[in-house]
Amino acid sequence: MKPPRSKILFGVTGGIAAYKAPELLHGWVKMGCEVETLLTQAAEEFVSPMVLATLSKRRVWRERDFLSAEYGWQIPHISLTDWADIFVVAPATANALRVAAEGDGSTLLGSALLANKKPLLMFPAMNVNMLSSEAVRRHILTLTERGAVVVDPESGVLACGCDGKGRLPSAEVINDYVKMALCDKKELRGLKVAVTAGPTHEYIDPVRFISNPSSGKMGYAIARAAFQRGADVTLISGPSALRPPAGIRIVNVVSAEEMFDACMEAQKSADMIVKAAAVGDYRPARRAEQKIKRGASGGLTLELVQNRDIAAALGKIKRSGQILIGFAAETQHVAENARRKMAEKNLDLIVSNDVSAAGAGFASDTNAITIFRRGGEAESFSGTKEEAAHRILDAAAELIVDR
Repeated sequence: MKPPRSKILFGVTGGIAAYKAPELLHGWVKMGCEVETLLTQAAEEFVSPMVLATLSKRRVWRERDFLSAEYGWQIPHISLTDWADIFVVAPATANALRVAAEGDGSTLLGSALLANKKPLLMFPAMNVNMLSSEAVRRHILTLTERGAVVVDPESGVLACGCDGKGRLPSAEVINDYVKMALCDKKELRGLKVAVTAGPTHEYIDPVRFISNPSSGKMGYAIARAAFQRGADVTLISGPSALRPPAGIRIVNVVSAEEMFDACMEAQKSADMIVKAAAVGDYRPARRAEQKIKRGASGGLTLELVQNRDIAAALGKIKRSGQILIGFAAETQHVAENARRKMAEKNLDLIVSNDVSAAGAGFASDTNAITIFRRGGEAESFSGTKEEAAHRILDAAAELIVDR
């Protein structure tokens, strides 16, 4: 899905992590973005301008273009920052952070940073000792105070051989922040949003459990979309193999009881709660302490007890102005069951889908949903789960305006 705003000015500076620049650029082009690249003189030692130009289908702006008679009339550092929707510097070396913080306009990148009025994202990558130095921390603090997004590096074994924080985040993590900066919908800014996702596991014994096929994809997509729209997001996730979204607080749970407790804690401060998890309705009455061995009779009888209903509990204690959104995964009588659930559990919106339908069930990358509003018309939508997440938040945004 192409972002509504999609022009990226990409600054590449001279650290070893610059070798990842082609991967980043190629990913943005596949997203439908236009990318102009500023390559520092030091960065040319790590990545080829030809590679970046080929991937972007555009020229690469190099240090020699800064004061060039051939391009001087275009004033590159002005025209490029005027053109862009966002400015991304990755990797950002210690010197790049200094240049940005001190307003050093002696280079093309430095002048562009001085002229820039668009959202600025910087991704530091350097030796762990350099990162922790007083000078670098001061420059990062200065930039964040001015409104730049400076993302913490990841930890691991660095190119220098040290083990610690300093690695450039993965392309997936960087893109979470890029999509946030490009998103033109920011109606959730300043709001706290809690999202539940994934299945729960109800253990029979230490090696067996009752669960469902939920992957967590829909809930994770909603959490990402809320982050992109400016929310402070807490994701309460059951067991899932999905990558945790960047910029989001993660609370990992296993059982329905653990998810209940986490939701009760989150609701104390949440402005909006989206219950997208597929929570188990039942659990074994007794959990065996040791693995249950195969018996001679060949059978096993389980006594199940009902788990507490999280959505109903949240509906009973919902504060004035708090928005509660539920999900209804159904296999029959979809609309009837969804509307009944919305009324019984005091939900503001409910999102239903027929999980038996092709392309709309568990673990699918797509979904076919119907959004039911209290006293309003139902809205149906089919598309990727990312697109469905934004459509759900569009409906939620209407409630925010009304309240």
